[in-house]
Amino acid sequence: MRHAVYGLPPADLAEVPGDAVQVSPLIPGSARLEDVSAGSLEAATLLAPPGTAERRYVLALALAALAPGGRLTALAPKDRGGARLAKELAGFGCAVQDAPRRHHRICTAARPAEPAGLDAALAEGRPRHVDNLALCTQPGIFSWDRLDPGTALLMAALPPLKGRGADLGCGLGILARAALGSAAVSELTLIDLDRRAVEMARRNVEDARARILWADIRAAGTVPPGLDFVVTNPPFHDGGAEDQALGGVFIARAAEALRPGGSLWLVANAHLPYETPLRAQFRGVSVAAQAGGYKLFEARK
Repeated sequence: MRHAVYGLPPADLAEVPGDAVQVSPLIPGSARLEDVSAGSLEAATLLAPPGTAERRYVLALALAALAPGGRLTALAPKDRGGARLAKELAGFGCAVQDAPRRHHRICTAARPAEPAGLDAALAEGRPRHVDNLALCTQPGIFSWDRLDPGTALLMAALPPLKGRGADLGCGLGILARAALGSAAVSELTLIDLDRRAVEMARRNVEDARARILWADIRAAGTVPPGLDFVVTNPPFHDGGAEDQALGGVFIARAAEALRPGGSLWLVANAHLPYETPLRAQFRGVSVAAQAGGYKLFEARK
């Protein structure tokens, strides 16, 4: 591997060679940047993530993987970490060129012979056990250090489930653990777009009935058919921007996968307009619970 690319940088902001190897955890099938040998890269191009600990972790991984003098290009929207990139790279000992363009900051630097502060950034961003969740987790995963209130509402109202089911957008596996609390569940497929979430779910859900997949729900055929139930707290952001269509995709995939009479348990922010797609694809839709700005829907196929 000579050139690694993290994410999908806009083509008009960063030139990425065709043979660059993708290392983003949000693109299924990508290589792991953590596994790239130290000093083996000639260049790396990063669409840096917005979270501070996650971003510093990715920058440190890239600098560790680059050979001394190797070229690093890191960019991000100004309001999603781009304004901090130059300072963060300077803190690692890089001499940075910082250019604004199209609401982004684009930073370029050569990897110094002895980068500073890599160990601290790697320790801050790597997987760890969080006591208040009693789970393994990692910065960058959705709700990585706390119980999301929507998931909490769903867990509190969820009846004992039975048969074959799926958890779409499984995250750390918190909801899956609740579903598997019913001995009548025979099989549960967990699916998430984020490789880090999948890796943590594999640590957190130690149950022979669980099958955990790194996949994009938007791709057809990702959810097994003939299910008795689906549980989900679907995302409504893509790349940091609100995308209400994502919830619609989760609803459609659940409708495709459920058998007649099967049930979908979906929790979402109350302002999201999910009643319309739910009623279009399910014969019965009801609000099972509502609290704290969230709604829990039960939909019957």
